[in-house]
Amino acid sequence: MAHSYNENHLLKRIGWLRAAVLGANDGILSTSSLIIGVASASGARKEILIAGVAGIVAGAMSMAAGEYVSVSSQSDTEQADLARERQELDQHPEAELNELTGIYVKRGVDKSLAREVSIQLMNKDALGAHARDELGISENTTARPIQAAFTSAGTFTVGAVLPLLTVLVCPAHILIPAVSVASLAFLALLGATGAKAGGANILKATIRVTFWGALAMALAAGVGTIFGTRL
Repeated sequence: MAHSYNENHLLKRIGWLRAAVLGANDGILSTSSLIIGVASASGARKEILIAGVAGIVAGAMSMAAGEYVSVSSQSDTEQADLARERQELDQHPEAELNELTGIYVKRGVDKSLAREVSIQLMNKDALGAHARDELGISENTTARPIQAAFTSAGTFTVGAVLPLLTVLVCPAHILIPAVSVASLAFLALLGATGAKAGGANILKATIRVTFWGALAMALAAGVGTIFGTRL
C-alpha cells in the first residue's frame, strides 16, 4: 500500500531568505565596523552612539532602496520576457509547441510523449508552461521587490541594533573588544541560522560569514586608529 507524504522543499524560501540574511548580515557588519572605527579614533561614547544610530537609519534606507531597485529590475525583465512569450504564443503557437517539445526531449523524454505532454500543458496554461520550462520563471523564484525591500530593511535594523546595544551595556575601556566579540558571535549565529533555514552546510556558512566579518572589523579598526592618531 502506497503512503502519501508531503515534501517540504526549501527553494520556496529563497526570495525572503536571501534578503533577510543579506540585511541582517549587513546590519551587524556595517554597524559594528562603524562603531569600531569611530571608537578606534578615540571617539566618546556619545559620538559612537550617534554614529551608530545614523548608520542604522542610513543603512536600512539604503538596503530597502537598493533591494527594491535591483529586484524591480529583475521583475521588469521577467515581465518583458513574459510579454514577448505571450505574443509568440499568439502568433506562432505551433512553433512554440515544437520548442516546448524539444525542451522535454533534451531532458530525456521520448519525443512522442514529450509532444503529448507539451500539448496537454499548453492546453491548460501555455504561458505558465513556457515561463517555467523555457524562461526558468516560477512562483518560487519570481522577483518580489516590495517583499525584498521590507525584509532587507527590517533585518538590517535588527542586526544593526545588536552591536549598538553592546556599546550601551559594556564598559568604555573594553568597548572595542566587546563589540568585536559580540558582533562575531551574532554573525556566527546568523550564518548558522541562515544555513539551517536554507538546508545548507551550517559549519561552512558559519565560518564564511565570521571570517569576512572579522576582516571587515579589523580593517575598520585600522582606519580608525590611523585617522585618530593623525587627528
